[in-house]
Amino acid sequence: MARRRAEAHPLEMTARLIAPLALLAACTTPSAVRPHARPSEDAAAQVRELADTYLAALRERSPEEATLDGVVEVQHDRLRDNSLAALERWHAREDAWLAQLARIDAAGLVGRPEWLSLGVMREALEGSVATRVCRFELWGVSHANGWPSMVSRLGSMQPVGSEALRVQALARWRALPAFIDVELGDLREGLRLGYSAPKGNVRLVIRQLDELLATAPEASPLFEPARRDATPAFREALVRVVDAEVLPAIRRYRAFLEAEYLPRAREPIGVSANPGGEACYRARIRAATGFDMTAEQLHRLGLETMSALEERMRRVAQQSFHTSDVGALLARLRTEPGFTFRSREEMLAHAEAAVARAKAAMPKWFRVLPRADVVVKPYPAFQERQSVGEWNPPAADGSRPGTYLLSTYAPEEKSRAETAPLTFHETIPGHHLQGALALEREAEIPAIVRAFWSPGFGEGWAEYAELLADEMGLYASDAERLGALADVTLSATLLVVDTGINAFGWTREQGIEYIRAHTQVPRLRAEVPVDRYPVWPAQGLPYALGRLEVERLRAEAERTLGAAFDIREFHDVVLDAGVIPLPLLRAKVERWVAARRPAEN
Repeated sequence: MARRRAEAHPLEMTARLIAPLALLAACTTPSAVRPHARPSEDAAAQVRELADTYLAALRERSPEEATLDGVVEVQHDRLRDNSLAALERWHAREDAWLAQLARIDAAGLVGRPEWLSLGVMREALEGSVATRVCRFELWGVSHANGWPSMVSRLGSMQPVGSEALRVQALARWRALPAFIDVELGDLREGLRLGYSAPKGNVRLVIRQLDELLATAPEASPLFEPARRDATPAFREALVRVVDAEVLPAIRRYRAFLEAEYLPRAREPIGVSANPGGEACYRARIRAATGFDMTAEQLHRLGLETMSALEERMRRVAQQSFHTSDVGALLARLRTEPGFTFRSREEMLAHAEAAVARAKAAMPKWFRVLPRADVVVKPYPAFQERQSVGEWNPPAADGSRPGTYLLSTYAPEEKSRAETAPLTFHETIPGHHLQGALALEREAEIPAIVRAFWSPGFGEGWAEYAELLADEMGLYASDAERLGALADVTLSATLLVVDTGINAFGWTREQGIEYIRAHTQVPRLRAEVPVDRYPVWPAQGLPYALGRLEVERLRAEAERTLGAAFDIREFHDVVLDAGVIPLPLLRAKVERWVAARRPAEN
């Protein structure tokens, strides 16, 4: 099997910063149980029952998320109750579930499916409880993960095609105005209590809503269900609901933001400016990464990781482009017409060709391949300026492929060298491969594990996939190879910028300038993460941190197993349990290595 040249690893280089990571599997996940204890069937049954109850309750509480996740065995006719009273009731249920988990004797469950279920459920509940201090419900004005983005995604994923599904779609669209009005009321309560989103993010949402309101029906996500269902009566009914109910609610919300909210929104962009902001950021770090690291540790880790990656880029620049000026070379790749796109269509075709190469190469690197296809589509017009790319999962029943949304905004400013690694990140061998396999392994992976998303592993794997794509021979040029290194270097800067903004008082311009100075990306690309982290704190941390952990686990397996190491088997072990928290992944891979370790003479 293909092997990778051993080299000093950034995570090992900064061991003094993260020595506590070695203990995380014991202190934060079920791996602390006695490995040779007799399995408890009673405990296993308790975990299965509790996990099923919790997952069903989550889908009942947030049916729109179940739709977006491709779950077919739910009604697609409601939105969650987003009132503060409903949230308080949910918190009480979370507390009760955690108390039940604490009473379960988990000894002997290591290695069983219930061990994964217990770990995932505990991680989700503890993360949710810890981040209550953030009070996101009181300042949820977000262009990145707010309700406008949710509505847009629902438009493309709302099931239609039968009379029952059309009835459900209309019922959900009729529920949108009340949902939006409750959001407005929650924001008023937040202002009363001293919580707000930053002014710049509020302006971004106002602009986003203006674009949505100005979008013609034939292109608007609000009318997308009717474009996928040719029934005239349904189309007419949806138009009436949107025109008479949904659009007026959006206009009310937009007017509130401009007249009442914006003047009182906060000037500092970091979450630390909100009440309880420092505690919020600590909780978000733990929830996003799975590791108990401080903002200071992550900031330093970002600086050291970035330095190591910059040295790798210099080597590629010297060998392939005969220059040591990486900044000037990256600027060329991102600005010269020969390295950028001439049209939106050309950009989409480039991404489609990259996906085709990845599909063909998969069998040499993975033992189990996904059945679900993935297709490339452009973002809706009202979202494309503030977006880069994202993957949406296929339907579990195979009725819908995975979708790679690519921003084709200003294609003349988008580099081929960056689009290729982004495509591999979002599709194959990245998110689509990982996510589709999890959905399709229903018999092997507990439902709660398949349903949950651990950003540390999920984004870390996708970052690892960008560099794995080079090993797989997927990049069409040395420029694209350099682009992949530049992209993971960008992720290293996000460790620095996310912590800088939310823990150390950085301004928007500081964040943008730091990213541009170290990566030479266009200002528009640098603005995307800098505008995201004030309303989605710690979202930038899992990418680099998770990649470093996957690479560390692989390097350790290669060193320990030697000639017995099989890259296809390693990848299967990493992926076969779904997107699990990083501490669980660590314990799982270490057990596999121990079992495969060659016998000592």
